[in-house]
Amino acid sequence: MSSSTEPRRVTIHDVARSAGVSRQTVSRALNDKAEIDGSTKQRVLDAARELGYRPSRFARGLVRQDTTTIGLVVPDLLNPFFTEVASGALQAARARGWHVVVYDTAGDAEQELATLRVIGTQVDAVVGYFSRSEEDLDRFTAGIPVVLIGREPRTPRFSGISIDGEDGVREAVAHLVARGHRRIGMLDHDRRPEPSIRQTWFLRAAAEHGIAVAPGWIARAAQTVDGGGAALAALLAAHPGVTAVFAFNDVIAIGALREARRFGLRVPGDLAVIGFDGLALGTLVEPELSSVALDTRALGTLAVDQAARLVTGAVPLEPAELIVRAALHLRESA
Repeated sequence: MSSSTEPRRVTIHDVARSAGVSRQTVSRALNDKAEIDGSTKQRVLDAARELGYRPSRFARGLVRQDTTTIGLVVPDLLNPFFTEVASGALQAARARGWHVVVYDTAGDAEQELATLRVIGTQVDAVVGYFSRSEEDLDRFTAGIPVVLIGREPRTPRFSGISIDGEDGVREAVAHLVARGHRRIGMLDHDRRPEPSIRQTWFLRAAAEHGIAVAPGWIARAAQTVDGGGAALAALLAAHPGVTAVFAFNDVIAIGALREARRFGLRVPGDLAVIGFDGLALGTLVEPELSSVALDTRALGTLAVDQAARLVTGAVPLEPAELIVRAALHLRESA
C-alpha cells in the first residue's frame, strides 16, 4: 500500500487535543502518575481508547524516564557552523537534564519532510533549520513548540531566532573601502535561486560607499571548501580586476583562500577575503580568516532557552530578545 493511502497513526498530540489537555498531562495519565486528578486522568484514558492510541516503544521509554526531549534539526552536521550551533543547543539542554535527538536532513527537502513525519511522536519540542512551509511544519508538529533558527516565522504558532548581520556586513565593506578596494565581489550560496539576505546586505553597504557592484562580480558557490574555490576561480577568470571578496560563509571563504594561493595571489595584498559566521575553524587557516562573526553557540542556546519556556509554560522571550547580531572580526585575510 502506498504511503498516501496508509491511515495516519494516532499520536499523543491527537489524544491531548481530544482530551483538552497538554501532551505532558497525557503522558502522566497514561503512566499513572499522581500529579493529575482522577477526572482528568479518566478523560485522557477515554480519549486514548476512543482514538485507538498506541504509544510507540520509543515514546513509552521516554515517558517512563519522565524526561524532556528536544529534537534538533540541522541541514548538514559536516558544516562546522551547524556543529557549533548544535554544541550550544546540547550544552543548554544538558544544563536542564534534558535529552536531545539530532536529525541531519542533508539539506534535502524530502529528507526534511521524512524527518517531520517522525519527529512529532518522539520529542517535546523542536528547534532547528527548516526550508519546508509553515503549513508542513504545523501538520507534523501539532501540539508541540517549534523554534526556528535563522528564519522569521509568519504566524504566532512558531517562534524564531533571527540573525541580524547587516551592521557587520556594513563594517566589512567599510573596512575594505578604507583599504582602497573599489572592485569588491561576493561569493553567494547556490542552494536557492534567489539572492541571499547576505547579498542584500552586501549590496546596500556597497551602495552607501558609491560602489556599483557589477552583476558579474557576484558568483554562486556550493557551501563547501571546494565550492568556494571553484566560485572564486570563475569570478577571477571573468573579472581579474576584483581585489576583494565577501563570502556568504566562512567555509566558502576558506575555499577562496585556498584558491587564491593556487592563483599565486597574496592575501590580503592582492586579494582581501572576508567570510561570515566567525567559525573557530577560521583561526586554523593561513592567513587567519577575517569574518563577520556570530556567536554560533548563542544561537543554539537561545533556541533551547525559548523552547524551554514554551514547554514549561513560562513567559516566552519577545522577538526583540530573539536576535543574534554579527560584528566584524578582523584577522589577517583583509
